[in-house]
Amino acid sequence: MDGSKVLTESKAKNDTKAWLFVVLAGLLEIVWASGFKYEEVPSWVVLIAILFSFDLIIRATKVIPVGTVYAVFAGIGTIGTVIVEMVFENGSVSPLRVALILLLLACIIGLKLTNKEGEV
Repeated sequence: MDGSKVLTESKAKNDTKAWLFVVLAGLLEIVWASGFKYEEVPSWVVLIAILFSFDLIIRATKVIPVGTVYAVFAGIGTIGTVIVEMVFENGSVSPLRVALILLLLACIIGLKLTNKEGEV
């Protein structure tokens, strides 16, 4: 294997790992944001989720642009907390609300797909 192929594979591996960090951080954001409202989520779980989520997004910004990381992180958290609220509080599930959630999801996917490989 030549050196450039190894570097490309290493970059792809780092990029995939960074995106995994962003997704995990977004899922943890759902936990801690929901924990602010629902007493069923213990305070220590909220604190640990906050610390781990921010650690993961900090790690991800070493590979992916910070604006992209934050937008995807916040988008995942927003979608997740809206869904949690709709499920646990019998919130209204209107077609407009579903359409807006899907639009936000499409924007998150779009940011992932438009992330330039050489961009740091």
